[in-house]
Amino acid sequence: MPSPSQIRPEPLISSPITRRTVLKAGGTLLLSVFAPMSAMAAQILAVRVWPAEDYTRVTLENDSILKATHFIVKDPERLVVDIEGLELNPTLKGLVAKIQSNDPYIKQVRVGQNRPNVVRLVFDLKEEVTPQLFTLPPAGSYNHRLIFDLYPVREPDLIAQMIEKGDWSSDPAKPPMADTHTPPPALPLPESGKPPVAVAPVTPVVPPVPDVRPEQRPEARPQPGQKVVRMITIALDPGHGGEDPGAMGSRGSREKDVVLAIAKRLKTKLELQPNMRVMLTRDADFFVPLGMRVEKARKVQADLFVSIHADAFIQPTARGSSVFVLSEKGATSTAARWLANKENQADLIGGVNVKNHDKQLASVLLDLSTTAQINDSMKLGKAVLREIGGINRLHKGSVEQAGFAVLKAPDIPSILIETAFISNPEEEAKLTDNGYQDQMADAIVTGIKNYFAKNPPLAKSRLT
Repeated sequence: MPSPSQIRPEPLISSPITRRTVLKAGGTLLLSVFAPMSAMAAQILAVRVWPAEDYTRVTLENDSILKATHFIVKDPERLVVDIEGLELNPTLKGLVAKIQSNDPYIKQVRVGQNRPNVVRLVFDLKEEVTPQLFTLPPAGSYNHRLIFDLYPVREPDLIAQMIEKGDWSSDPAKPPMADTHTPPPALPLPESGKPPVAVAPVTPVVPPVPDVRPEQRPEARPQPGQKVVRMITIALDPGHGGEDPGAMGSRGSREKDVVLAIAKRLKTKLELQPNMRVMLTRDADFFVPLGMRVEKARKVQADLFVSIHADAFIQPTARGSSVFVLSEKGATSTAARWLANKENQADLIGGVNVKNHDKQLASVLLDLSTTAQINDSMKLGKAVLREIGGINRLHKGSVEQAGFAVLKAPDIPSILIETAFISNPEEEAKLTDNGYQDQMADAIVTGIKNYFAKNPPLAKSRLT
């Protein structure tokens, strides 16, 4: 293994290997003939970087399976990756420009030909990381992929993050804001071609937060004189993300962008309600495995799990909104089964490190769904479907059931909302429209409120 001193401060790109090398030994000419290395080397087809607070992912898409080794160098922190069977090409050199200044974990990357047929990447890091390197076989529209996932050594406290991002008021004199306030819209998608709508920003306010430190857990005992209020925690799950774009519209709209925009609107509106707080399974364009979405919801002790999607079908005439819950006995329709199978393939396209997959988490997803959870999910689904039907045509007038992996939290009522068909040109235009996104968020909020009005959350005391 190369020592740290062998890591050059700047990348060195070697000279092209010649076809013939002439050596003189003892007066005898020795002729060595080499095949051009470029003819045997794998080709990098694309490079992509997905920075996020959860982790940063670097993807090298290539035309064959690559073998890579890596090691960490200290003081300063660096990740060194050697990739065999590879010659440097312009696409791989372009990785340098892909690193953004706001990347949480990567400061910069240096790329060079370390030795014949081996390319070295040196990632200068902003902090200590736990790297995971793995390969993925071709899936969806992707060829072979070599993945580098850079996770923070210290696992983030999801509850503390949720409290911090909620931006709740600590002024007891301020009452909760009325439902009539409109949250600032998310930026319109580039594909929509529409200018952003100017809306005055508002600050979500809920009951006071009396000195909750980030390290405090919700189950901590209240101090004398401290008010205990039952907080409702809702996990919002924008589908797909990062390597997984989800469904695509005819105008180029991507499901992952549309559902993230709707989820952000919905988060703002829910946090205007008294005693509600929200955790997003992703708040930017990065991929979250299906099991981890469920695990995130359980870590914050969510009362509800709402997954947001925008489905597609092979025929552009398909249209309408839908709500799904989990089924223990099979799908309620062929379309529901087809959709569940498609959504469950997200891990294949988005890319999961199978070797590090938590077996305990897998058992939760596969074995522990309960009848009570499904019954509560059905009540929530009906309440939300009723409201969605007021703003868009329903694909089917009742809540459907299928084996969606993302709905398998055993202790959290969970629904999956298909907001509209992105494959339908008319509905694609709606999905990228600020007004429709706002209406959809309003309808979901009303449905959730109606559900809790008839089904109060369990009496778990949480400090606000």
